[in-house]
Amino acid sequence: MIRTKEKQLEWHEGLTVRDVLEALGYGFPSLLVRMNGTIVRRKDWESTVVPDEAEVEVRPIVAGG
Repeated sequence: MIRTKEKQLEWHEGLTVRDVLEALGYGFPSLLVRMNGTIVRRKDWESTVVPDEAEVEVRPIVAGG
């Protein structure tokens, strides 16, 4: 099971950060992703495997004035 602020997701072998973002419906162009407290860079989302029982935090980065 993967824990996020929004909900819990079922874990499966080979689950990546990108898979988690898609399951949560994130379409924002700029996101901050932390897994177990460590920032995961955008370039690594496809290759970073999420371990079972991980906590994933996703925050949209919004600029304004």
